[in-house]
Amino acid sequence: MAEGLVVEVFDRVGYVTLDRQPRRNALSHAVMEGLVETFHRFDHDDDVWAVLVTGAGSDAFCAGRDLKELAGRDSRDAPPPAPMRGLLRNPFEVVYECRKPVVAALNGAAVGGGLELAMACDVRIAAAHATLGLPEALRGMGANFGAAILPRLLPVGIAYDLLYTGRSLTADEAARWGLVNAVVPGEQLAAAAEDYVRTVLSRAPLTLRRYKASIQSSLQLPLSAALRLELAPDPYGSEDRVEGVRAFAEKREPQWRAR
Repeated sequence: MAEGLVVEVFDRVGYVTLDRQPRRNALSHAVMEGLVETFHRFDHDDDVWAVLVTGAGSDAFCAGRDLKELAGRDSRDAPPPAPMRGLLRNPFEVVYECRKPVVAALNGAAVGGGLELAMACDVRIAAAHATLGLPEALRGMGANFGAAILPRLLPVGIAYDLLYTGRSLTADEAARWGLVNAVVPGEQLAAAAEDYVRTVLSRAPLTLRRYKASIQSSLQLPLSAALRLELAPDPYGSEDRVEGVRAFAEKREPQWRAR
C-alpha cells in the first residue's frame, strides 16, 4: 500500500486513514494513487460493506494536495499532475462512485483536496474543532471536483461565496448548511463514527447500495424519469428481503448476507 495511507478491513468495514501527520495528511501523488487502488478494491470486495475514512492525529483530516511536492515538480519544469485528464483517475471521483456507503470522520481541518475527499464521501461527521474550506483561489489552483460537487451539497450562493473567497467554515457552520451531518467533541469522534458505521451495517446492504445508486443517478433528473431508472442491485428478489420480512415476523434482528 502507498506510503502515508493505512488500509485495514475488519468486520465488514474498510478503514482508510491518511497518515502523513508532518504534512497535515496532505495528498501526495502516491496517496492519491493509493486511494484509487483501495476504493476500486473495496468496491469489488464482497467482505467490505461500508468504508470509513479519516486522518491520523487531531490536527487535520487532510490539508489538500501536497504543495511542496507540486513545487518540486514545478522546479524541475515538469507539468503538475492533472488526474482528471491523465492516466491516474481522479481519486475523488473514484471515492464518490464507490457502490458501498462511505463515511468521513473529519478529525481536523479538511481544506482544498481534503474537503473534496470529504465531499466525495456520503456522510460526514466532524470534530468540533474541524474547519472546512476550498482555498484554491488563494493559490492559483482549481478545485475541479469541489466546484462541481459543492453546489450539489449547499445553496448555490453559499458555494459561490466559499469558492470566490477561499474562506473556511467552522464545523458548526458547516453543520448549519448541511455540509456535515453531525458535530461531536474531538475526543468522541472515533467512537461516534464507528457507532454510525455499525448502524449502517445493521441495515440491508443491497438496499443501501440501491439507495446510493438511485440518489447519484437521479439528482439532476425530473422525478418521472428518476422513478423509471433501471438500477442494480435489486433488493426485491434477494435473499435479504426474505430474511428481513421473516426477522420482522419473528421479532429478531435480521442476519444480512448481501445476496
